Amino acid sequence: MPFRKKNKQVDAPTPEEVAKLGDKHELKAAKDHKSSVYDHFHAQENAVAIAKAKKRKRIYGGILAALVFTLLVMYIISMLLTQWGDLVISIGDLGDDSGKSLMLSESASFDDAAVKLNGGVVKDVTNITKAWLPKGLDTEKDGQHNGDNYLAYTFYLKNTGTKDLKYNTTMTITGVSKSADEAVRIQIYRNGKESTYAKASFKDRKVAETDATKWADTDDVFKTKNSSLKVGGVDKFTVVMWIEGNDAECKDPIRGGTIRSQMVFDVAQDETAQS
Repeated sequence: MPFRKKNKQVDAPTPEEVAKLGDKHELKAAKDHKSSVYDHFHAQENAVAIAKAKKRKRIYGGILAALVFTLLVMYIISMLLTQWGDLVISIGDLGDDSGKSLMLSESASFDDAAVKLNGGVVKDVTNITKAWLPKGLDTEKDGQHNGDNYLAYTFYLKNTGTKDLKYNTTMTITGVSKSADEAVRIQIYRNGKESTYAKASFKDRKVAETDATKWADTDDVFKTKNSSLKVGGVDKFTVVMWIEGNDAECKDPIRGGTIRSQMVFDVAQDETAQS
C-alpha cells in the first residue's frame, strides 16, 4: 500500500516578522509619497521661475523702450538745434538797477521787440572768399538775408530803460562738428563799422589768420566791454558768416561740418571804464 506523502507544515509568522513586513510597506508608501510631494513642489518652482522670467522680460522691455524714446527725443532736439540754432542773439544780465533795460528787434521800429532772436541757418554751403560777398550787407535789409554760401543777419539793440548804460557783448561758438570752425570767418558790423574774426592758425594758436582778428579764446569769437548806449539809443548789428576758401584748413575733412554760435548782451556793471 503506497504511503501518502505528508504535507510540509508551514510555521505561522511570528509577531516580529509581521511587524517588519508592516514597516517595509510603510517605508515604501512613505517613499512613494515623498516622490509625489517633490514632484509637486518642483512643478511649483518651475512656475515661479517662469513668472519671474516673464516679469524680468517686461521690465527689460520697458527699459529698452524708454532708452529708445530718450535717444529719439535727443535726436529730434539735436536736429532742431542744428536747423534753428546756428545763430542765437539774446539779452543776458541786466544788472541790479531796475532803470536799465535792453531789448532786441529785427526792425528799427522795434515793433517786434524781444529778448532773444534767431538768426536762422544756411544749409549745403561750400567755401567762398570774402571778395565774393556782395557789398552793403549791413544795409541790404533787416532780419535774415542769407545768400549763396553765407549767413547774413541784421538786428537792432535798444536801451529801453530810463538811464544811460554801458553794455558788454560776447559771441561764443556753442557747437561744432568736423572742425568746421577752423575755416570759418565771422564778420560783425556795428553801426556800419566792420570787424572780421577767425580762429587762430591751426599750426600756432598764438598767430592770427592773415585776413582776420583771432578769436578771444578757444570758444569766444570776441568780447567787447562798456559800449555806451543812451536812453532810447539804438545800435545796429549785422552778422555775416562763411567758410573761407583761402584758409589752409579749408579741406575735405570739414565737408558737411556745422557751426552754432550765440551773441549775448549784458549790462556792464563797471560804469567807470572807458567805452
